[in-house]
Order: sequence, then C-alpha cells, then structure tokens
Amino acid sequence: MGFSFDGKRVVVAGGSRGIGRAIAAGFAAAGADVSICARGAQTLETTRAELARHGRKVHAEPCDLADGTAVARYVAAAEAALGGIDILVNNASGFGMADDEAGWAAGLAVDVMAMVRASHAAIPALSRQAGSSIIHISSISGLKPSTRTPAYAAVKATMIHYTQSQAAMLAAKGIRVNCIAPGSIEFPGGLWEQRRLAGDPLYARVLGAIPFGRMGEPEEVADVALFLASPFARWVTGQTIAVDGGQVLSA
Repeated sequence: MGFSFDGKRVVVAGGSRGIGRAIAAGFAAAGADVSICARGAQTLETTRAELARHGRKVHAEPCDLADGTAVARYVAAAEAALGGIDILVNNASGFGMADDEAGWAAGLAVDVMAMVRASHAAIPALSRQAGSSIIHISSISGLKPSTRTPAYAAVKATMIHYTQSQAAMLAAKGIRVNCIAPGSIEFPGGLWEQRRLAGDPLYARVLGAIPFGRMGEPEEVADVALFLASPFARWVTGQTIAVDGGQVLSA
C-alpha cells in the first residue's frame, strides 16, 4: 500500500539519526512537512539537508529533550515553522541502562518526561486537526523483565502503559495514540554497530536470539510508524506493535 501525507505536518522529537531519521525521511518522502530536533547540531543539519531533498518544508532545531523548558520551546517553534502539527513522534532515549541513580535519571528525563512534555505541548495543535496522532517509540525491552538493563526496560514499559492511558484520554479530542516497540536495530554509528565493530560477544548472543537471523533496519520501524499515522490505521489506538523479527518470542 502507498502512503500519502501531502499537507501533513510531522514533528519527530529525536530525529537526526537512526530510527528517528528514518521516520522523518519516510514522512518527507510521502509528502509531509517535517520538523526534527536533537542535541547534536552537526548531525541535525546533515539530516535536515537530506530531508530537504524531498522538496518538502523541513524545520530543524537543536534541543536537549531532558530540559522541559527546551521541549516546550521546540514544539512551539516547530508548530510555527510548519503552520501546525498533525503527527507527533516521540523517539528520543537517554539510554539509561543500569539500576542506579544515573540510569534511572537518564531514562526518566528523556524516555518518559520528554514524551510527556512534548505531548502536552503538541496536544492543542493536534486537537485542531482531523486524523491527528501521536506515536511513541518504546522497545521490546519494555515487554519483559531485564536483568541487564533494568532501568531502560522499566522506562520503556512506562511508555507502553502511558500510551494506553493517553489514548483513552485523547480519544475525545480525535487524537489517536500508539506505540512501536523495536527490537535490536542496527545502523551506522548506533549502539549495535559499535558492539559489532568492537567484537562484543553480546552482539552475537542477541543476533542468535532473532528468529530471522539478522538485526533490524531503521526503515522497518519507519514503515510501521507511517502506517500507524495513516488513514489505514484510523481505528487503531492505544496499541503497541513489536517490530523485531520475532526477537521478543525468544526465551
């Protein structure tokens, strides 16, 4: 099926690399105007230039998504630049892994509170548009316990639960809310590529647990995001879809 987002305005919080970049590129290729943010100005500008090749309006702005004031300021700037917001994608992660103060602080500040704050900032604009939606990018780590990354798994589970609550709260405003739980996704400069190049044995163990025998690609997550934001998913809300090649099925 083909997706058309002509005339739609999409905000991707955490959109300069990896999954976020692929989602932003997918929407731009389908005709949407797109805004992205990230902390790294150089990577952000590179991605902005790539997105602009699709001939759509592209807005990019540095933003520390752990800073509540910065999040509100960015969403307002994105709305002004695009002339509205139809779709919000919350993709950023603080990658807080360990069960310690630092791990919990990173995950709560970015994975959880950036999602909440960006949503709150965008809801007035989203409620003015027909067919608007919010998509959160969680992880299959949020679907089961983890002894290796307990803080990360817990905050990702929080995102999944909040998706359900938020979907129920926002239905009256005509806003659908859904979540994607990617498995292990490899891309240039990403954590899994770094582990592979470093010869980390964890890479081989995780790879061996994926039934299809390979890591996922960012574009495979992006395709599901476009589906969830499209009219094809107009009666889908409060759901979490695992995009993992069956990885979560492994014991």
